[in-house]
Amino acid sequence: MPHPLVVAILLILSAALFFLYWPPPQIAVRNPPVVDERLLAQGEYLVRAGGCHACHTAEDGEFLAGGRPLESALGTFYSPNITPDPETGIGNWTDAAFVRAFQHGVNARGQHYYPAFPYLAYTGLDQQVLLAMRAYLSSLPPVHRPNRAHELAWYARFRPALRVWKLVNFTPWRFEPDPLRGQNWNRGALLARHLGYCAECHSPRDWTGGIIEEYRYAGNPEGSDGQPVPNITPHEEGIADWSAGDVARLLELGRTPGGEMVDGEMATLIKKSTSGLRPEDRRAIGEYLLSLPPRPTPR
Repeated sequence: MPHPLVVAILLILSAALFFLYWPPPQIAVRNPPVVDERLLAQGEYLVRAGGCHACHTAEDGEFLAGGRPLESALGTFYSPNITPDPETGIGNWTDAAFVRAFQHGVNARGQHYYPAFPYLAYTGLDQQVLLAMRAYLSSLPPVHRPNRAHELAWYARFRPALRVWKLVNFTPWRFEPDPLRGQNWNRGALLARHLGYCAECHSPRDWTGGIIEEYRYAGNPEGSDGQPVPNITPHEEGIADWSAGDVARLLELGRTPGGEMVDGEMATLIKKSTSGLRPEDRRAIGEYLLSLPPRPTPR
């Protein structure tokens, strides 16, 4: 008979493999919305607010056809094609697969996404929002452009290990308005916390790659483009002397209250995303950020 220790090791290995390759959660999409011009306009606005224009359009590339690089400590990620091309885009995705990608960080093939796709923030979006985004994307001209493989360090290439990472750093949940706050604050919270995923860029990471909660929104010394990302809490090292209007003007024009122009990734996001938001939504984001706990910039 096999030695008990060998049996124990085999059982542990089997359990680990079972856990790593466990199929992704199933999403029930009930009553998909009827596609009309109003829904498409809503979807276009939400896609813009979600930063998709900025992340999924390469420099001199076709609209939303992917290929834009994102540098990180693990290597270079390349955004995928999200046009409705059936072979290289998301044309063959079901509505349920689309919702699952945002809420659970799993693609249509059942693979776990790297958190370069900010599903840790997008998980707060409900089906109504996501299906409007889906309807708009499905209305666009398909672009046949194969996705470019990520260029990652060897230890980051084993995708099933992301299930373990998610066990440590990710909890799916939906946004619920705070009844003790006003409508503008709640709108700002939805836009900044989830659609705009501000904390994903403006927070430092621990050794596992998860956000350090005590410094959430307090800036990141090591941004994706190699530059530090500023503190956006109402701390004296952040935006304590700003108003909600100052934040709104930055998100529209890319100019700080002191007259400096932002550059790098934020400049791209402003040009392709936040400058197209409604003025009241940009101001709502400012109201939300100025309500955050003031936190010092991490050193």
